[in-house]
Amino acid sequence: MSNINLNRSEQKIVIRNTTEGDLEEVAALSDQSFGPDISFKREHFASQCELFPEGQILVEVDGKIVGSSSSLIVNFDEYKNNHSYTEISDYGYIRNHNQDGVNLYGVEVCVHPDYRQLKLGRRLYEARKKLCKDLNLKSIVIGGRIPNYHKYADQLSVEKYADQVIERNIYDPVMTFQLKNGFVLNEIIPGYLPGDKESLEYATSMEWHNEDYTPE
Repeated sequence: MSNINLNRSEQKIVIRNTTEGDLEEVAALSDQSFGPDISFKREHFASQCELFPEGQILVEVDGKIVGSSSSLIVNFDEYKNNHSYTEISDYGYIRNHNQDGVNLYGVEVCVHPDYRQLKLGRRLYEARKKLCKDLNLKSIVIGGRIPNYHKYADQLSVEKYADQVIERNIYDPVMTFQLKNGFVLNEIIPGYLPGDKESLEYATSMEWHNEDYTPE
């Protein structure tokens, strides 16, 4: 992490929407964060920006893209009861984006590992919350990995593991972060992300409710 200045007061941090000119860099960041097997590719981000440009957000530090988030709008009631990551994201292309839906669904957030001390993930989540309010959407829903579960799987069921994370007896880098950002657990989803060995393919369906939402 040499030559990277982590003094926030001396850095220029910009939150903005992803554009076509960012696609290569954002795809490389996703690949670095998640690996080539499950990361979104350039064509996925291109489709996301075309279908729902407001929902694709990135963060720059001193002109370098170091974080991004992808989302779409759905009526989540249509996807409850053990939906999969590929189903909810349309294999990353979000062609199921529903402009008339009431829920913002977050399908990816990633931050460059060298910049995680700047709490940029929180900034991306705050940007999503602002978008949710600006569009008068009912909530934000996410399907979150539980990457520390494999360490406890021989001791705890996945439901008890989630309960222990909620009670703050166990730290999970993804679920704990979501809880700190005001998300609550809806359900445990088996088989959400095939190949996610750390989570044993489980995910937590979590939701943040927009208190300013006004039904139309």
